[in-house]
Amino acid sequence: MPAAAAAAPIIRCVQKLVLYETRARYFLVGSNHAETKYRVLKIDRTEPTDLVVIDDKHVYTQQEVRELLGRLDLGNRTKIGQKGSSGLSRAVSAFGVVGFVRFLEGYYIVLITKRRKMADIGGHAIYKIEDTNMIYIPNDTVRITHPDEARYLRIFQNVDLSSNFYFSYSYDLSHSLQYNLTILRMPLEILKTETIQTRQESFDIFEDEGLTAQGGSGVFGICSEPYKKYVWNGQLLDVVKNTVHHDWLLYVIHGFCGQSKLLIYGRPVHVTLIARRSSKFAGTRFLKRGANSEGDVANEVETEQILCDASVMSFSAGSYSSYVQVRGSVPLYWSQDISTMIPKPPITLDQADPFAHVVALHFDQMLQRFGSPIIILNLVKEREKRKHERILSEELVSAVTYLNQFLPPEHAIVYIPWDMAKYTKSKLCNVLDRLNVIAESVVKKTGFFVNRPDPYCSILRPDEKWNELGGFVVPTGRLQTGVLRTNCVDCLDRTNTAQFMVGKCALAYQLYSLGLIDKPNLQFDTDAVRLFEELYEDHGDTLSLQYGGSQLVHRVKTYRKIAPWTQHSKDIMQTLSRYYSNAFSDADRQDSINLFLGVFQPAEGKPHLWELPTDFYLHQKNTMSLSQTRRSYTYWWTQGVLNHLPLPYDEVTCTENRRKLIVKRFHKYEEEIDIHNEFFRPYEISSFDDTFCLAMTNSIRDFMPKNVGIDPSPFTVRKPDETGKSVVGNKSNREETVLQRKTAASAPPPPSEEAASSSSEDDSGTDKEDEGAVSQRSTPVKMTDTGDNVKITENIVQSMKDIYGINLSDVPSEDDLTIYTRIHISSFSQDNIYEVQPPKVDKKSIDIFHAHIQAGRGTMQPLIKEDILMYREYIRNRYM
Repeated sequence: MPAAAAAAPIIRCVQKLVLYETRARYFLVGSNHAETKYRVLKIDRTEPTDLVVIDDKHVYTQQEVRELLGRLDLGNRTKIGQKGSSGLSRAVSAFGVVGFVRFLEGYYIVLITKRRKMADIGGHAIYKIEDTNMIYIPNDTVRITHPDEARYLRIFQNVDLSSNFYFSYSYDLSHSLQYNLTILRMPLEILKTETIQTRQESFDIFEDEGLTAQGGSGVFGICSEPYKKYVWNGQLLDVVKNTVHHDWLLYVIHGFCGQSKLLIYGRPVHVTLIARRSSKFAGTRFLKRGANSEGDVANEVETEQILCDASVMSFSAGSYSSYVQVRGSVPLYWSQDISTMIPKPPITLDQADPFAHVVALHFDQMLQRFGSPIIILNLVKEREKRKHERILSEELVSAVTYLNQFLPPEHAIVYIPWDMAKYTKSKLCNVLDRLNVIAESVVKKTGFFVNRPDPYCSILRPDEKWNELGGFVVPTGRLQTGVLRTNCVDCLDRTNTAQFMVGKCALAYQLYSLGLIDKPNLQFDTDAVRLFEELYEDHGDTLSLQYGGSQLVHRVKTYRKIAPWTQHSKDIMQTLSRYYSNAFSDADRQDSINLFLGVFQPAEGKPHLWELPTDFYLHQKNTMSLSQTRRSYTYWWTQGVLNHLPLPYDEVTCTENRRKLIVKRFHKYEEEIDIHNEFFRPYEISSFDDTFCLAMTNSIRDFMPKNVGIDPSPFTVRKPDETGKSVVGNKSNREETVLQRKTAASAPPPPSEEAASSSSEDDSGTDKEDEGAVSQRSTPVKMTDTGDNVKITENIVQSMKDIYGINLSDVPSEDDLTIYTRIHISSFSQDNIYEVQPPKVDKKSIDIFHAHIQAGRGTMQPLIKEDILMYREYIRNRYM
């Protein structure tokens, strides 16, 4: 095993939970998926307001848990020997703990009771929360009632946990793929110094064999602290974070997760889109604008597109690529007053910030997480009759100019202003063409992440665009350095289209880096881009509903000016829906978010949440207490960040970052790091419902036309209405497809002009290109005979050149023969059908064959060290 592959993510042992109840205690029993290792939490129910959770940190076997529950059941019966009423009852089954919360009475525990698999990255499953259950912990005898408790409970539950909340047992969703794979490639010397003891002191039946788990086949398991900005249940878990084992801490993100399958001539490639919404300064559209005093901005979402070759699952052996971009409100102190009840309230700058303090805090966070360059794509309006959006542009330009004078020129913040609304109204300008130019320049500056070196085809077929690509090249691949930050006023419609265009450009480079296309370029109206566009539209609709209260109003088709006329009425309805949500329901949603995230914590003698005139003081910490340290106006970045640019400081191997990691040493067959067994589960009978629970969008099934003779490549440009969905949904097209298949199976007599015209009613308005496409499927050939009229027949058999691109009857050229001889891998002395040389078999293969023969005769070979190691781990995991 190479040094870089000697680490793996740690899989949490708590994946299935059962809550047992007695009058004085709750017992939460958690197990891994194979139900071979168990942990137990004891929760006290006799404390009316305090939370008492006890974790003995012990790993139980299945037999030990049964005995423990049996003793608890027997000890809690009212009378010894009574069987009618059990002392221990099963309350609920769950898949994870969201956290613990308290309002004015006692604590509640929030459990995930339903989940749905949404995506898979390298065998690591990503789940969406489908349903939760809140259980009050103190029993009725000690409960202290409060009249406002029920109202707080309703406000808390107004945050719908079954709507776009995601988690994973083994993959850190709060970090990017680049970060997660970078820590797995840390040098072994560093991992050895960070290793902590993992096994309990217990009897080892293999101790006499001298086979210790610390031998040469050890694997380092790594678990990192989550990035707190994108964790939404961090406050709910803080109360037990230092008390329980980290396997109980299941961190949840909010945003979007979608995955589609791109089939390239049968080769599966998964395209995954993950959006992480920030939990800092979170809220609804008009109630959360700009930034707070700590540099956190409203509607901040980190979007990551991940491309992986699904034919190889492992992180160490597979091919993975990702690209990250960010959206967020303009990082200034600004707001809009919605009390006037007008569609576009005036924009107001609330505080003067001459030294760009809040802007500096925001971009300092981005430099730490993404490196340099930070590129700002500002899409707000530049020319207006009355100053509205331009107020933000002018203030942002002056702030960026001020900050750049202290940064080294090579790491300066790049500012790109572009009035997208103005270009949309112009009939002479193509908005997406201009965005494509911007996208190319952005991707060339930042690069992207890929975990494998550049393909050899890039050397054989050098591409100018590829050679100009930025980022950071390492021996194991490429790293993305820097990020694109896109914003308009709301960061919804215009921003989503701009992000789609940048993502489309990055997707072309990602496909090229994995050797799947010959040039880093993708065109519209291909199956691949349609699949990607649908993924981005779902992503945009989801984020727009969370922040604005409605789906997207303007989509990619709107800016391409190919949207159907019915789309205009839908846009009007979405605008009205957004206006209604902003005017009537956003205040309640904002209160729920503030309570869920712990921004407001109820207490006796304190004003209630619904009594506050504003939540400004909750989000602006400098209004409640003065900071003891004052940041420099010139050296506005965190110490040490500039030393490692363009690399992000969070991914650098330093003492501060190493403290965020939990490193353990395991044997390579242990369940905590064996993602193969976790994904395939070879020791259990699996059902089709569990195996195929993830129904992904498929490029061939959902987008490729079903007509005969269509090129199956997902990179072929097709007619706008020529998709799999339109063909299946159109009866005439289905009949036409059946007719073409019958025609291909049996050659009928040549059709008359009338029949030919009637069979193409749907295509009566097609141009010459469409006729050319039809002629490729059936080439008419003229047959003449002396003395007879010209007869036309249809040749339904395609020529070799049409199918393979060459005429197979031609003799290969000398150059082709030379290449064939050079790369010729046959072990035969003469490559013909008359004489061959038998292949050579090495000694190891001969020994394996002889051992197989002897085993059939009852003679077994002695076990080697690897066999004993594997058997030992099987016995230990299953029975010890």
